[in-house]
Amino acid sequence: MNRKEFIKRNGIAVLGTMVMPTIVPSSVFGKNAPANRIGIGMIGVGRQAVSANLLNGFLKLGNCQVIAINDVDSWRMGNAAKVINQAYASKTGSPYSGVKSHDDYRELIANKDVDAVMVSTPDHWHAAAGIAAALAGKHVSVEKALSVSYSHSKALVEAVKFKGVANRLDSEFRSLEHFWKTIEIVHNGVIGKLINVKVGVPAELSGSALGPQPETEVPKELNYDMWLGPAFPAPYTRNRVHDPNTIETRPGWLRNEDYSNGMITNWGAHLCDIALWGMKKEYELPVSVSGTGNFSKGLWNTIENFNLDYKYADGLTMSYTIDQPYVKFEGDNGWIKITYPDKIEVSNPSILNFKPGANDISYKDTLTDKADFLRSIETGKKAFEPIEVGHNVYFTTLMGLFAIKQGAELKWDKTAMKFSGNSDANAMLNRPFREKWLDKNVVDWMNKFQNVTLK
Repeated sequence: MNRKEFIKRNGIAVLGTMVMPTIVPSSVFGKNAPANRIGIGMIGVGRQAVSANLLNGFLKLGNCQVIAINDVDSWRMGNAAKVINQAYASKTGSPYSGVKSHDDYRELIANKDVDAVMVSTPDHWHAAAGIAAALAGKHVSVEKALSVSYSHSKALVEAVKFKGVANRLDSEFRSLEHFWKTIEIVHNGVIGKLINVKVGVPAELSGSALGPQPETEVPKELNYDMWLGPAFPAPYTRNRVHDPNTIETRPGWLRNEDYSNGMITNWGAHLCDIALWGMKKEYELPVSVSGTGNFSKGLWNTIENFNLDYKYADGLTMSYTIDQPYVKFEGDNGWIKITYPDKIEVSNPSILNFKPGANDISYKDTLTDKADFLRSIETGKKAFEPIEVGHNVYFTTLMGLFAIKQGAELKWDKTAMKFSGNSDANAMLNRPFREKWLDKNVVDWMNKFQNVTLK
């Protein structure tokens, strides 16, 4: 039997329980045979999707094929189709026009040849699209930041668990050699016991306030109401959405809180993930967070600078700020700092002499993010950064945003799953959403996670 039959028979059983074997031999699939490649559907094909997720991702891998795309902007969909078709034509030496374009993401999810979905939409669509795919039994990879709300993010986590589908947060930093080598040094105790971790993210989207903009006519190629989706109606202006007929510019939605939480969660998904990975707290939330920050005002109104301090139950601390993109691990026997993309600094040059031995922790076999996602689909093994970890990283950064907005130290009760003594902060765990463009099963699922006791 081919790969599709194998996955259908063995991949998802009753209630979505994963029962696939740990290793699937190549003899089962037939190495990269066309009928055995994992069918990928792309929801959202803008700047990030084309540059990172296609050209530097799925289109480089032989065990998958991008067979379907969706976008609310027909120009972007046409552009992505051209990129994909040209890539496959260059590989085969023959003309290719096989990628299918879907105006509605739900049609793409319903496509029986789509095995896995890559969600590369604006952040406010991540959870809803990911949940729709998961509930349909599709494997799901979601761009960072994972969502715009704790409740939406939690609903996505529970959806992939319920259906037992392979899943991953689409962050590539764990796959970068200098980052995983830094974590090798930390995890093998070369700098001693960890005491404090410092995280910085770049200021590229800070200080970019933009005042109210005049309402303008919606471009003919854009289904603006569907673009808004779970967000509520707002007048169209280019700087709210993205520049027409190009994917070369930063979209305006990254700077608007209706569609994104800003740099605190955006690049925070990369660098705070590295921090929590090194701290071995991928599944643990801090017990408290406090800090200060300022927000832009106007159409672009996300946070523009911040300084945060986190405390964990075992006494480990983490500081987080807008600065340069780095993570610095401070132990009782030295420190190591990795600055994106590949600059490593250490307290003592001898730290860099460490090479993992047979009994040491090694990450030399780390795959790229896309290859890791595909391996998870093929083997049933958990991905290197599953959505549950992505949720923990996302909420850690979001807790900092809440603390700044509340102007108070927030304390998290892990048993009650809420903040202690702060009903205003608990109210921020929920986020109302518009039901239009969402199927009823997705609406019902998301609403199950909207209820928080405010005491």
